[in-house]
Amino acid sequence: MGGAKVTTGFFGVQRRGQERRPSETYADLHVGSGPQPKVSVIVPLYNEQESIRPLYAAIVQAMGELGCTYEMVFVDDGSRDDTVAIATQIAQIDSRLRIVKFRRNYGQTPAMAAGIEHARGEILITMDGDLQNDPADIGLFLAKIDEGYDIVVGWRHNRQDKMVSRKIPSRIANWLIGKVTGVPIKDNGCSLKAFRGGLIKHIPLYSEMHRFIPAMASIAGPRIAEIKVRHHPRRFGESKYGLSRVYKVLLDLMVIKTIATFASRPMRWFAILSAPLLVGSLVLLGRTFFDLTADDGHFSLPIAGTGVIFLASAIILLCSGALAELIYSYGDMRDREFLRLTQSVRERRKDH
Repeated sequence: MGGAKVTTGFFGVQRRGQERRPSETYADLHVGSGPQPKVSVIVPLYNEQESIRPLYAAIVQAMGELGCTYEMVFVDDGSRDDTVAIATQIAQIDSRLRIVKFRRNYGQTPAMAAGIEHARGEILITMDGDLQNDPADIGLFLAKIDEGYDIVVGWRHNRQDKMVSRKIPSRIANWLIGKVTGVPIKDNGCSLKAFRGGLIKHIPLYSEMHRFIPAMASIAGPRIAEIKVRHHPRRFGESKYGLSRVYKVLLDLMVIKTIATFASRPMRWFAILSAPLLVGSLVLLGRTFFDLTADDGHFSLPIAGTGVIFLASAIILLCSGALAELIYSYGDMRDREFLRLTQSVRERRKDH
């Protein structure tokens, strides 16, 4: 994205007038023009050259039946086939299609985040590019949004995937995510979702965080709905994901739980974590003091050393909690601005 001026803010810290290096994120951006559309359909793509044309046709047909203004944002995640070439051909004919291209493969979540960043619609629809999600279901999502919901999540109740490598791990993960985060979503991994643009643009996405969007947003108190959607077998190519991403999901789940728990009252939780260490140190150091005051004056060096280590650890945790409390109280970290990450991009127009 040559010449684009990028302004980035994280936890209220602004960096103005910086150039973002294309090698880090985007390579090219084919920009549509016109008034703000009501709906943006965001589709991450990775080596999906066979799927692009039928996917485009299905989206156009579904949105045409709804009769609302829309745009499509296709995000190429460093494809090595003709995905970008085919998408560019379509974009030259249809100005409603916008293309974001990565220089290399970053993963589904960064691709989705890039699409969300560049989307201009009031309502954002995300979906996979492998034709397993059905664009005909978009109308159901928009109807739920019109009812007042902020996030609508798809549930692949009749999922057309392999049982051992996809369905069973997914069911276990969904149950675990619901228990840990307190947001009982049946299918967190379904990419077919709808969001109000004003909400989703303020939620940072990284690693495998796209499946945790409802949990991340739950701190702000949005209305979340879940609806059944159709799910088709993959027609072309093979799945890009498998059991290898399980450990990433577990690590991200730990991060989400930590953020959701510590965000508003960090000192309290750091104090709770330090309490066992503090009690342990008092017991061990008390035992050491008792031994020193005894007649022989001998004491156990390992017990004394462990007590000192416990005490130092408790002090470090309390200091960390105090620092986090200061950041929360005097910084720009609030529930209403929960983990705000904004980027404004002034793009150079290109004529096609």
